[in-house]
Amino acid sequence: MATPLTPPGTLLEAIRFFKDPDICLSFLADLRWPDGNVTCPTCGEQDVRFIKTRRLWECRNKHPRRQFSIKVGTIFEDSPIALDKWLAAVWLIANAKNGISSYELHRDLGVTQKSAWFMLHRIRLAMQAGSFEKMTGKIEADETFIGGKARNMHAHKRKQKITGTGGAGKELVVGLLDRETKRVRVAHVPNRKKRTLQEHVREHVESGAELFTDELASYTGLDRDYVHQVINHAETYVQGHVHTNGIENFWSLLKRAIKGTYVSVEPFHLFRYLDEEAFRYNERKDDDGGRFVTALRSIVGRRLTYKQLTGLEQPVPA
Repeated sequence: MATPLTPPGTLLEAIRFFKDPDICLSFLADLRWPDGNVTCPTCGEQDVRFIKTRRLWECRNKHPRRQFSIKVGTIFEDSPIALDKWLAAVWLIANAKNGISSYELHRDLGVTQKSAWFMLHRIRLAMQAGSFEKMTGKIEADETFIGGKARNMHAHKRKQKITGTGGAGKELVVGLLDRETKRVRVAHVPNRKKRTLQEHVREHVESGAELFTDELASYTGLDRDYVHQVINHAETYVQGHVHTNGIENFWSLLKRAIKGTYVSVEPFHLFRYLDEEAFRYNERKDDDGGRFVTALRSIVGRRLTYKQLTGLEQPVPA
């Protein structure tokens, strides 16, 4: 295979660079197997040969699915869409500040809107970042509601969805921001009751950390485990270093993408859009090529079928 390839720096360069299927293959192979030892995704052996005419590898051990492509074991598996279109899609969603809709992607790549929607969700799976390490230092915690405004709804929909005040008919998202690393963790939660929010904070924040929240009563009692400081937004938004402006900045970016680009997000899929926005926010200091490569490094071991995406089948753990 070719030597490691330098990623392109702009979208135009990326389109020109990946028009050759051999370059696509070499680029992904270098990312997937940086040591140059191609590994069979079925048996884990490295005794394989490359079939150049078909752009496939074949494991020398005798077992089912001996032949495999670069797509096997990744988010691209079983997709008939060419790699040049897949890589362009990854570039677009990783670097579009407000996201990219499936209709726009379908027009740009010449695929159906349904395929574009499926592609975007598979890429969001690769953007999903999980960590067993707890956050330390100075942490901001806040929550926000995601959903349409009542005044913008049709009267029939408003009567059907809005049955109370405040967050009625909306979905709740809770977020944590590390002031030192400037990285966020967000999650879709069922409510903002004390037990729900405090369990989330304790799961992700190390005991003894400095925690900043607003005056919501659900955070009361966290001072037993954290240096908990509260800002009362009815009086002021900043008091010295006590504020939640960092995580609220992230909420503005998230809502700009949802309201401006995606418009209507089903609660069933909300966590996928949170993964997408968190990825772009956490990698914002990198350049376009860097974010593109970072997303591609996470495509292995993550597969999402259409039945799993639409709830007809439960996903299989990686």
